[in-house]
Amino acid sequence: QVQLVESGGGLVQPGGSLRLSCAASGFDFSVYMMKWYRQAPGKERELVASISSTGFTTNYADSVKGRFTISRDNAKNRVFLQMNSLKPEDTAVYYCNTNWGGRDRWGQGTQVTVSS
Repeated sequence: QVQLVESGGGLVQPGGSLRLSCAASGFDFSVYMMKWYRQAPGKERELVASISSTGFTTNYADSVKGRFTISRDNAKNRVFLQMNSLKPEDTAVYYCNTNWGGRDRWGQGTQVTVSS
C-alpha cells in the first residue's frame, strides 16, 4: 500500500536550517507530483511546496519563498524539503503528501520547532 514516512524534524534556533525527508513506497513515485504541507497548533493545514514528477517545476507558499527548497530523488523514491533561515512561525508538523488513486495520501508528519 501507499506509504509516506517523514523524517528530519527537530528543535532549531531561529535562523537555523533543517532538511526534511520523505520516503515513499507502494506506488510509482516517479510519475506523481509530491507536496509538503504543514500544520501549526490551532491552524489549518497549509501547502508549503510542491514539485512535479520530473522535478522540473516547483511552487512555494509566499511565506517560505527564498528560504525553503523542495527537491526529489526519483531513483530513491524520496522527496526533500530544505529549510533555511527558519523563523518561529515555521513551527509546525510537516507532512508529505501525494494524490494517489484519487485520494490524498499522508505521512505521519514530523515536528519542526523553531525556538531560542
